Amino acid sequence: MHTLRTPHTQHTPYTLNIGILAHVDAGKTSLTERLLFDSGAIDRLGSVDAGDTRTDDGAIERQRGITIRSAVAAFTAGDTQINLIDTPGHSDFVAEVERALEVLDGAVLLLSAVEGVQARTRVLMRTLRRLRLPTLVFVNKIDRAGARSEALLADVRRRLTPHIVPLTHVDGVGTPAARTRPRPLTAGATAEAIAEVDPGILAALVDGPAPTPDDLAEALAARTADGSLHPLLFGSALGGQGVPELVEALTRLVPRPAPTGADAAPRGTVFAVRPAPGGGRTAYLRLYEGEVTERQRLTFLRREADGRTTEVPGRVTGLEVIGRHGPLTAGNIAALTGFGAVRVGDRLGELTTRSPQFAPPTLETLVRARHPEQSARLRSALLTLADQDPLTHARPAADGSTSLLLYGEVQKEVLAATLAQDFGIDAEFEPSRVRFLERPAGTGEAYEENPWLDGARCFATVGLRVEPGSPGSGAVFTYDTELGALPRAFHQAIEDSVHTALPAGPHEWPVTDCRVVLVRSGFVGPLSTAADFRALTPVVLRRALERAGTRVYEPYHAFELQIPASALAPVTGLLASLGAEFGRTTGGGACWHLTGELAARRVREAELRLPGLTHGEGVWWSRVSGDRALR
Repeated sequence: MHTLRTPHTQHTPYTLNIGILAHVDAGKTSLTERLLFDSGAIDRLGSVDAGDTRTDDGAIERQRGITIRSAVAAFTAGDTQINLIDTPGHSDFVAEVERALEVLDGAVLLLSAVEGVQARTRVLMRTLRRLRLPTLVFVNKIDRAGARSEALLADVRRRLTPHIVPLTHVDGVGTPAARTRPRPLTAGATAEAIAEVDPGILAALVDGPAPTPDDLAEALAARTADGSLHPLLFGSALGGQGVPELVEALTRLVPRPAPTGADAAPRGTVFAVRPAPGGGRTAYLRLYEGEVTERQRLTFLRREADGRTTEVPGRVTGLEVIGRHGPLTAGNIAALTGFGAVRVGDRLGELTTRSPQFAPPTLETLVRARHPEQSARLRSALLTLADQDPLTHARPAADGSTSLLLYGEVQKEVLAATLAQDFGIDAEFEPSRVRFLERPAGTGEAYEENPWLDGARCFATVGLRVEPGSPGSGAVFTYDTELGALPRAFHQAIEDSVHTALPAGPHEWPVTDCRVVLVRSGFVGPLSTAADFRALTPVVLRRALERAGTRVYEPYHAFELQIPASALAPVTGLLASLGAEFGRTTGGGACWHLTGELAARRVREAELRLPGLTHGEGVWWSRVSGDRALR
């Protein structure tokens, strides 16, 4: 999470947190630069191509010209401070996008007037509509050759959402002289679009009297606020056309958070954690209620995978409120230090069921240090990164390597750069493989009482029962014995050992969606140690899992595919040979749009063969949609 130091705006009474989302290369970072420049927050426009933008300040971001981590910058529009969150467009960093959605008041979804609606654009819109987040659509690059306006509107209504209200026209589209002008709300098509989602306007159009411009403006604001309608504006981030109209629409149509008193208990969400200079962690907190000041004692809450609640106490040793001086107040975002164990998703105040929605990563790789003397430092660095971010899963593997879960191949480059720049470690990654899972097929139980292990007596008794858990529950450990039957250290050793052993089931894949129940326990006076229980528990657990039996599950991707009509037969033949299950097939004429599901292990082959079958014109997008039993 990057923070741009902008002029402080202490006298602006309102704050809006706005996310900028788009398919990669649609111009998100360029739009952020333009908004900051036009408002006076920065004095020079940066360029993605030149690698000198304010929000993409990481070395690999400058090298590749893409945003990797959500960046926060602030500017002022009238009486409103707008915190811009420029999110990644590359699908490898989908988690960065989706965790940011939770803290937004509204969003701007970018389209390119040249490329139009792309696969990832549709996915983002579906997510935004599911969350009912107020969303404006900004069609960028109207001054580029090949740009479209009216034809693009038809494409948006057909492929993205029918519920759009264009607020501007374009003159000279596709030329350097392209300019925007307002489109009146009283235009017939505009009023009809509002009427499709607003009963009051519909009644006025049908029965009369005709709605006034004020009626239409009020309905547009209300339907934008509830996420059922999306104002659309044209413009150019590089040239600046249409950007003032976008800012005005944001401040007018995105509802401001309801004010809360500073005396309320603070309530907020940590949506990003980054290493702090000199060690420690910087947590980015969106506050919904109350107030946070420097040196204040706070306790963050975390719900663990097994349902337990963990407390993370600390004192605020550093507080940088985005765009403002003074304390962190409701509606604003700040960078906090002083909480060494804080993680993404931790809550201030009561735990809620609202959380970012993202699928777990499905690729696994092994990481090794190129120089053996750096192996211990590499493992420590990866575990540190994983501890900060719950979506980075790292665990020790054989031969001194570390197992790491990924969303895609670009993440390897990012991690390699991070390890080199932040930790001074030169790492190498093995080719990625798709990560399968195991789930119990039934119930199994096993126990051992003071057995001999590897020629030594183990003074411990452990009995475990493994049974299927509910889908999505993860691995849950619980007790069917009296908690006082064992010293606390022995109980903890058993629980820790269960969670350490579950990543390798009978088929050597992680075991999930299971309940592991301690059904029998015992110790021998002064002879038993925690080490006895740590040694015995994996043995008993393995036997219980074997008796329960496990099934292997593989991840599946939902895919969307746009291809020229001439490629329909060879592409569908390829997908059928790879075992794809087809969903909707629409289109005809010049192109076809296909949807369906495909095993994750087959996705890479489909991606590699698609360009040859479509003469480079096919557009593929896929995302993890769940898993199925391996056939």
